[in-house]
Amino acid sequence: MALAAKILLVIASIGLIIVVLLQSGKSAGLSGAIGGGAEQLMGKQKARGIDALLGKLTVVFAVGFMIFAILLGYFLKTGA
Repeated sequence: MALAAKILLVIASIGLIIVVLLQSGKSAGLSGAIGGGAEQLMGKQKARGIDALLGKLTVVFAVGFMIFAILLGYFLKTGA
C-alpha cells in the first residue's frame, strides 16, 4: 500500500509542477497595467478559459498531493 501511495505522490507532484509552470504569470507594475488594458481591449477569451482550466487542475493536483503525502506518512508510521 505504501508503494502505491509513493507512486501516486510522484504522479501528483509531477502533475502539479507541470500545471503551475504552464500558467501565465500575473504582471505587476506599470507594464502590467498597460499590457492588461491592451489585452482586455483585444478580448482574449480563449486565454482566460485555459487559465481557468489550469487553475482548477492546480487545485486538483494540490489536493491530491496533500492527501497522498498524508497517507504515505500514515503508512510509513504504522509499517503497513
